[in-house]
Amino acid sequence: MLRLSAGGMLALGLWPGALRAAGLAEAGEFTFIVVNDLHYQSDKCGAWFERVVRQMKATEPKPALCLILGDYSEHGTAKEIGAAKEAFARLELPTFGVIGNHDHTVGDDRTAYEKLFPNALNYVVEQNGWQFVGLDTTEGQKAGGTAIGGETLKWVDENLPKLDRTKPLVIFTHFPLGLLTPYRPKNADDLLIRFKDHNLQSVFNGHFHGFTERQMGRVTLTTNKCCAISRANHDGTKEKGYFLCTAKDGKVSRQFVEVPMA
Repeated sequence: MLRLSAGGMLALGLWPGALRAAGLAEAGEFTFIVVNDLHYQSDKCGAWFERVVRQMKATEPKPALCLILGDYSEHGTAKEIGAAKEAFARLELPTFGVIGNHDHTVGDDRTAYEKLFPNALNYVVEQNGWQFVGLDTTEGQKAGGTAIGGETLKWVDENLPKLDRTKPLVIFTHFPLGLLTPYRPKNADDLLIRFKDHNLQSVFNGHFHGFTERQMGRVTLTTNKCCAISRANHDGTKEKGYFLCTAKDGKVSRQFVEVPMA
C-alpha cells in the first residue's frame, strides 16, 4: 500500500508538505557546492582534485558548505578514501558526504569509510534554517538492481519526527531517486513518500554520471556529470565539474560549473 501511495503521489507531482509550508519558514540565503563520484584511485587523481578544490575555493561569495554524493574512491580502500577526504579538507568548508557503492571493499565491507567518516551513513545537518539529510542508499558494492536497506528506512522513520516540517529540506544520496533515472533503487518511492509531510525542496543524487532532472511538483531531483578524471560520464558528455547551488527564499537554484580538463 505504501508503494502504491508513493507511486500515485509522484505520478501526480504532488508534495503536500512543501505546499503547506510555503512562506511559513524563515530560511536564510547562502550558496553551497554539490559534487559527485570522485573515484579516487591514483596520484593523477590527487593532482586533478587539487585543481578542482582550487577552483571551488575561488568561488565568491564563499559557499557555506559542500556535499559529496558518494564514490569517494574506486576500490573502497582506506588509502583511496583517505586521499579523497584529505583533498577536500583543503576546501576549508564544512563538508558532508554519503557512502557510495565504490566505497565498499570485497564482501561489501565499509569499514574504511566508517572509520574515516564516523556517524556519516544517515544524518542531518542544518544551515541557515535549512535541513540537509544525508542517506545511505547503497547495497554493498552492487551497482544496479539495488534496494535501499532497512537500516536507512528505519533511521528515517525514527528521525523524521524530530525535523521541522516547515523548514526547507534537501536530501542527498548516492543512488538516484528521480523517476525513470538509470540505476534508481527498486524501493526509491518507499523512501521518498516518508518525506511527504515535510518541506522537501531538492534531492541531489550521484551514481549516474550525467545530468538528469526530474520534478515532483515543487521538488527537483537531479544527478550530475561526475567529477572523476578516472571515469567517464555515462551520458557520453566530456565535461567534468560540480553544481554551485543557491538557497534563497526557501528554494534551491543551481548551475553547473565546469573544471577544465587541461
